[in-house]
Amino acid sequence: MKIKSKLLLMSFLLFQVVVLAQNNITVSGTVTDEQGQPLPGASVVLEGTTTGIQTDFDGNYTLDNVPGDGSLVFSYVGFTSQTIPINNRTTINLTMQEDTQSLDEVVVVGYGTQKKADLTGSIATVKSEDIARTPSGAAMQALQGKVAGLQVVSSGAPGTGPTIRVRGIGSYVGGASNPLYVVDGTFFDDIDFLNTEDIESISVLKDASAAAIYGVRAANGVVLIETKSGRPNQKPQITYSGYQGVQVAQNLVKLSNSEQFVNLARESGSAAEAQYIENAIQRYGRSRINPNVPNVNTDWYDLILRHALQQNHSFGVAGGSENITYSVGLNYFEQEGILKMKNDYERFNIRSKLNFDVSDRLSVGVSTLFSNATRFRPEDTAFALAYFAVPVMPVLDPSKTEAYPRPYANAQDLGYRGTQNPFPIMENTQNRNKTRNTLMTIDLSYELVPDKLTFKTAYYHNYETLEVREVRLPYFFGNGDAFRENAELIKRTENFSEQTWDNTLTYNDSFGKHNLTVLAGTAFRDRSFELLEVKGLNFPNGPGIGDESYYLDLADTIDTSVDNDRVRVTGDDGAREYFFSYFGRIAYNFDDRYLLYGTVRADGTSKYQEKWGYFPTIGAGWVISEESFFPETNAINFLKFRGSWGELGNANVASSSGGITSEEVVAAFGDTPYPGQVTSSDFEALKWEVTAETNVGITARMFNNQLSMEADYFRRDTRDAVIPVSRLLVPGTTRQNVGKIRNTGFEVVLNWNKKVSDNFSYNIGANFSTLKNEVLDLKGQENLTSGGDVAQRTVVGGTINPFFGLEVAGVYQTPEEIQNDPAAQTAIANGLTVEPGDFRFVDHNGDMMIDAQDRVDLGSYIPTYTFGFNLGLNYKAWDFSLNVIGQGGNVIANQKRFAIRQTPDPNIDRDFAVNRWTSAGSTNSYPSARGIRNPWSNQFLNSFFVEKGDFVRLQNVTLGYTLPELTGKFSPQIRFYVTAERPLTLFNYNGFTPEVQDGRDNQTYPIPGVYTLGVNIKI
Repeated sequence: MKIKSKLLLMSFLLFQVVVLAQNNITVSGTVTDEQGQPLPGASVVLEGTTTGIQTDFDGNYTLDNVPGDGSLVFSYVGFTSQTIPINNRTTINLTMQEDTQSLDEVVVVGYGTQKKADLTGSIATVKSEDIARTPSGAAMQALQGKVAGLQVVSSGAPGTGPTIRVRGIGSYVGGASNPLYVVDGTFFDDIDFLNTEDIESISVLKDASAAAIYGVRAANGVVLIETKSGRPNQKPQITYSGYQGVQVAQNLVKLSNSEQFVNLARESGSAAEAQYIENAIQRYGRSRINPNVPNVNTDWYDLILRHALQQNHSFGVAGGSENITYSVGLNYFEQEGILKMKNDYERFNIRSKLNFDVSDRLSVGVSTLFSNATRFRPEDTAFALAYFAVPVMPVLDPSKTEAYPRPYANAQDLGYRGTQNPFPIMENTQNRNKTRNTLMTIDLSYELVPDKLTFKTAYYHNYETLEVREVRLPYFFGNGDAFRENAELIKRTENFSEQTWDNTLTYNDSFGKHNLTVLAGTAFRDRSFELLEVKGLNFPNGPGIGDESYYLDLADTIDTSVDNDRVRVTGDDGAREYFFSYFGRIAYNFDDRYLLYGTVRADGTSKYQEKWGYFPTIGAGWVISEESFFPETNAINFLKFRGSWGELGNANVASSSGGITSEEVVAAFGDTPYPGQVTSSDFEALKWEVTAETNVGITARMFNNQLSMEADYFRRDTRDAVIPVSRLLVPGTTRQNVGKIRNTGFEVVLNWNKKVSDNFSYNIGANFSTLKNEVLDLKGQENLTSGGDVAQRTVVGGTINPFFGLEVAGVYQTPEEIQNDPAAQTAIANGLTVEPGDFRFVDHNGDMMIDAQDRVDLGSYIPTYTFGFNLGLNYKAWDFSLNVIGQGGNVIANQKRFAIRQTPDPNIDRDFAVNRWTSAGSTNSYPSARGIRNPWSNQFLNSFFVEKGDFVRLQNVTLGYTLPELTGKFSPQIRFYVTAERPLTLFNYNGFTPEVQDGRDNQTYPIPGVYTLGVNIKI
């Protein structure tokens, strides 16, 4: 009986197994990304079990013996995990969506990577698709308005990159506030040679905690660039990206036309200027429209500018097998300048990146990049000459038969003091720069303990050559300064080499709820520079003779004279610096709740007298949303508080200079002479500047991770800032590390991503940042004043180099107002003329006179706030994006307009001509035609010439369409797009652009709008 029972039970169990087996099925399919490309290595797991598989080289998978009523979980790094019910289907294909909000996303940090969720510092990352959307030869231009706390000051000249500032200016020395650029581990001072299509991501390390691993080079922030790589088990992917565009000068300054200029000249009260107009009428005839005006009406800006073409073509191949990944690319970029002269930029790049897994524990990487660029620089004085050129004179004057190579018109022929014609120097000057960059990287990684302890050694070499050729051909169109007698040829060769050897040891481990990463390393750096410059005179030139004669061997004379700064025009120079560093980092994570992060770096250098600097930093974070008491709600999915403190160094300051000098003298005591020596020293014992920064912030994800927020407050104090200090008992100054500067501000970044349906999704983003720059110490000095006529004065409690001048209170309307103003009466008593139409100034010290003591701070060129806004829409095959940027709180010194005080007979802008004071009540803001040239009105820089630099710009608008994929084995993905870059800028400043690097607008190159048509092809 028992045996029968056991047999019946075994039969029943066997029946159940057979029934269950009959309900199980085999499921197969393909996993791809949103572009239809296979995802090799994607994980496919039966939900609730450990049964699973990874997709193969083509993204295919097959799972046997799975229940038909179960579910499959698909996951892949960088994509949103998805759970799909099987529903007895045998084929399940899946397109995975990129997870732009994933906290598991890995970001690049110094000497490694880190999960975004574990960050305690302030790091902003911009991906390749956002970078490539900007049609520019300079990669950093693509970051304008996209990173809070990052100021990008655009440049319109071809081949010239923007000025980059991270969280303000921390140095009094010009150019010393530039960030450090690190391209795949190699240090650079700029990355203008890079092709934007070759960049995978750009990460900006803004605070000390994030950047201090780079020590003495990191005080102004660090920009990490990661170039594109292949992926394991990836079929060869061929890509082409290209566009053709046109550049159009934007916001042209309108100059006075002939009629307006004649009115200004006659209203000026100058008999000489009135006579110049009569001279123009006699030489060029009278206008048929207005016989009181010469028959010439030249718009000089219109003549020197042009529409210019721009094109870019990039070709790449990337892929990999199980043990090898590769990525190679070619790029050609060409940009004409909008200035109508030889003013172009052309660049050809080739790159390769290979990684080999020699064994399970040993890998080797080799990458190379070669860039060959040719830039023809614009003539710097062209825009200033065009601004001042009188409209009553043409470009060419046929009566000047003695002129060559063309009969250029000369304002001196009419009586004016300057030639005022930009074309002779534009057409007879050619400045060519040839730049070649070669970057080579070799690295080796070996896992000493598998998955735990890794040793990496890497050698980086950046070699750059610059060949400068300046050709200045002779011309003649008048005496004085209207001719160039000698043909001049200057050639300069610069070689720059930077070699770096890094060695790091990285330990990763997890035990229980503890996660630990420890890094220790050393770095050796060797920087060298050589320069050779020679100037030759009178080489063969003239009609039919060109580049073939531009060689020093053909010059009659080699010039060995000295210039105005007592520097030889022919010379040989060089320098070499060495650096050696020790650094370490600890990143600790407990239960994804408590974060601790610390770095330290010791830098030794041959550059300064103080050889070693030590730069520590510490950061902490608390993921409060992981606490058990935190309510489970979709309103807040992730919330982290973080804070950090650290010190950074700035080695961009030039090294020590000067020395001790002795001079023999004879002094008489009574009637007896005594010989002696006077010794003085101007030696500058400098070291790096040091920045201490505190950063506190919040990171949050809300509403089902659709809304993300990053908010930061920072305080960055620079001590040992290099400033000029007056020497005791000896004239002159020396640079000393004695200044203190502070930058503080808030930064907020918000991003909303929403997938409405399979056909429609959108994203909205915004960022806003503030900045307060303050000088804390000048070593007891009352101020630091610079800038000459356009004065800038730094005082304790103010910003660095604000403009300094008189405050305009209005314009005198009547003689009675002048009679009732004690300051005006004092000026008249001192021999000055004050009349209605002149400026009325504020007497700040109340001494009833206007002089240098009444000058005040007129504002800083540093913006107090910046912002950006972006919108993206995707509907079926269409995509649309829009970016808006802006800034405010800064001012610009209109140096061109202010120069009228020194050059009273040239043209002036139409804004002044239209709005000038003409009679009582006409305006209380603009002076009269006579008043703007009156010494009373322009004895010092004043607030009329210092204008607001606020602006709002529609930065980029892009509309794209992706063609339906072709069927068959050959199925390329093709996307066409049109882009408008900078189509609209709103501002009140009377200039080409409100973006002026140092706030002094003398001859700023216009920033053009760019309109392009492009295509992306992926096979």
